Amino acid sequence: MLKGKTALVTGSTSGIGLGIATALARQGANIVLNGFGDVDGPRAQVLQAGQAAGIKVDYHGADMGRPEQIEEMMRQAASEFGQVDILVNNAGIQHVSAIQDFAPERWDAILAVNLSSAFHTTRLALPAMLASDWGRIINIASVHGLVASAQKSAYVAAKHGIVGLTKVVALETATSGVTCNAICPGWVLTPLVQRQVDAKAAEHGLSNEDAKKRLLGEKEPSMQFTTPEQLGELAVFFCSPAADNVRGAAWNMDGGWAAQ
Repeated sequence: MLKGKTALVTGSTSGIGLGIATALARQGANIVLNGFGDVDGPRAQVLQAGQAAGIKVDYHGADMGRPEQIEEMMRQAASEFGQVDILVNNAGIQHVSAIQDFAPERWDAILAVNLSSAFHTTRLALPAMLASDWGRIINIASVHGLVASAQKSAYVAAKHGIVGLTKVVALETATSGVTCNAICPGWVLTPLVQRQVDAKAAEHGLSNEDAKKRLLGEKEPSMQFTTPEQLGELAVFFCSPAADNVRGAAWNMDGGWAAQ
């Protein structure tokens, strides 16, 4: 379905981003990976997923809190593939603290990576998308873009901001072939969430499995983690003709979290 298209997925060397990159590659899209840590493993996974379509995979290690590095990543993607057709803004960081104890530099870093980076990638990708009259911008928000949790002021503020940014971009591109939507996952067992599981296990003297159950039981009625693979398939749907008129949605995949 996506053969000849190029998808740039930020924060895609693990977790949700890698799941989405893999799903898009399976549909024939060339992929630009971004993130820290191991690159060879994720690259091999994505190449294998798109092997039948003969896709290409590029990588740029831009720090998503640094606008000048984001600009360089977008230039490299355009140089390699012509343009970015599908932009998935997924990069994110987290810090948990009460507001009165929240370090200002942590606030600034979370807003830069979780919110401002999506503005920068979008402003740079949009001209080519509009010129070709086709594009998909998919912002990975969170259920925390719809509801709040204590101790997560910067993360919740950034994710609410991503949902708002999504709506503005959708309105500004409404008469074009470019769409912009947000995905709002609940708990996904990424390395970021596993650290919260580990902290809960240590705090309460629980096994890893019991800590997972307690984490899910506090918020997610389904008592199931959403998987990166499920989120990848939702991203594929947003790229399909069936989603041509889905614009400005904040689509929660959260096991009933926001329905309570």
